Amino acid sequence: MSSIKINGKIISGDLDGGGDVCISCGILNVKSGKVFIDGNEIDLGTERVINIEVTGDIKNLIADSCDKITVNGNVEKVGTVSGDVKCGDVAGSVSTVSGDVRCGAIAGSVSTVSGDIN
Repeated sequence: MSSIKINGKIISGDLDGGGDVCISCGILNVKSGKVFIDGNEIDLGTERVINIEVTGDIKNLIADSCDKITVNGNVEKVGTVSGDVKCGDVAGSVSTVSGDVRCGAIAGSVSTVSGDIN
């Protein structure tokens, strides 16, 4: 079972729809301070800092601004303009403009302009 936690609150269940939010496509996006799972907006209230933790596998996690992304599992592609990335194995690429990258095996490329890669 996979779950997504945003700012400490679990907002979804497994990929087959067993939780509050179905993650059928496994795609999580953060755009202009708003979080979307498979195209559906998740209400964060007035929160300005966004911390995302995924337990299990996810396809894509892309954020324009996020304080921290953690994937306790595998991911196909993960990227952020601003924020640290910590994850298991990555089938594709990892990129961040401003942030550290700490991942398992990365099959594609890995890049950061301002940060460390471990």
